Amino acid sequence: MEFALTPKQGALRDEVREFLQQALLPESERELEDTWMVGFSKEFSAALGARGWIGYTWPRRYGGQEGSYLERLIITEELLRAGAPVAAHWAGDRQIGPALLAYGNDEQREEFLPRIVRGALIFCLGMSEPNAGSDLAALKTHAVEDGDFYVIDGHKIWTSFAHQADYCYLVARTDPQAPKHRGISEFLIDMRTPGITVTPIVDMTGEHHFNETFFEGVRIHKRYLIGQKNRGWYQMASQLDYERSGIERLLSNCSLLCDIAVLVRTEGLTADPIWRDRLARVHTGLGIGRWHVYRVAWLLSNGIVPNTEAALAKTYCTDVEQQIAALAGELLGTRAQLLPGSPAARVRGRVGRALLFAPAYTIQGGTSNILRNIIGMRGLGLPSAA
Repeated sequence: MEFALTPKQGALRDEVREFLQQALLPESERELEDTWMVGFSKEFSAALGARGWIGYTWPRRYGGQEGSYLERLIITEELLRAGAPVAAHWAGDRQIGPALLAYGNDEQREEFLPRIVRGALIFCLGMSEPNAGSDLAALKTHAVEDGDFYVIDGHKIWTSFAHQADYCYLVARTDPQAPKHRGISEFLIDMRTPGITVTPIVDMTGEHHFNETFFEGVRIHKRYLIGQKNRGWYQMASQLDYERSGIERLLSNCSLLCDIAVLVRTEGLTADPIWRDRLARVHTGLGIGRWHVYRVAWLLSNGIVPNTEAALAKTYCTDVEQQIAALAGELLGTRAQLLPGSPAARVRGRVGRALLFAPAYTIQGGTSNILRNIIGMRGLGLPSAA
């Protein structure tokens, strides 16, 4: 098969690269890994919005470009390879917009989509809970009707950028008597609403983008219910495909892999057959993972729901990300420390950070065990263990 980009796609890629050369700070002054999670810049998001690169596939009436999913992937891949700070608009672009296009009403789309496209609206995701990790349907946060309002009480965890978000996309139980997958609804909540408390979680790398979020008697109008009441689980299923299948599940450590290759030469290991083989395996894994992601984009462009393919992409790609971190750690050994200072020390610090953060890749967005269940049952037709 011929995997070359079309002239139009190649021109788009070159345009993004040229923009990034002008827009980004020098590498020595910014983060390079996981920038879709930790690279937060409202100004950069606004600059992307001004170029039409947020909400790229959405209808023009809401500010989108009505472009293809493949074109959107080309833009996203270049942003992540360059370590661009895209976290401020990431959730809104990746999944909140598509959720509103699929299940929201016209009023919600008119209110939220143009602001997401401009990079002017920050979302956090109120999904995970302390006692409902991989089993999201076991959530306890509940929303009770009170006239024209819902009153929400509960506790969310791992809510990235809740301390900076304008709105929270929240899933809550609206029918406590229903089977757990049938009594959940989706909401949009203004984070300035009384009753919301955000508590920071600092991870092992010393970064703060995670939070705990508490909801105590939070009142929101019924117009912020997304889609149908009690159908949230089924609406959410397609949204999770967007969350799991992007190129961000592969490229978090791509700049670190380039440093590994340089270090292998510096350490005089280029003739070592073991290190040559290990580098080749990781590079091959990156190539395979990339085509998993491009396959999902192709399916979306052709109107096909990529449920199994999204699970395949995330499972494979996040494993490759962990392999890159492990390879860097083995190369540097005890020198992989979080140390400031010289360029060499900065690389060591990045390796140390990658080693600390790597276990999260196969947990966040759906654990590999859960995704393998999806692959087995929905992709291969294997029986459920239940």
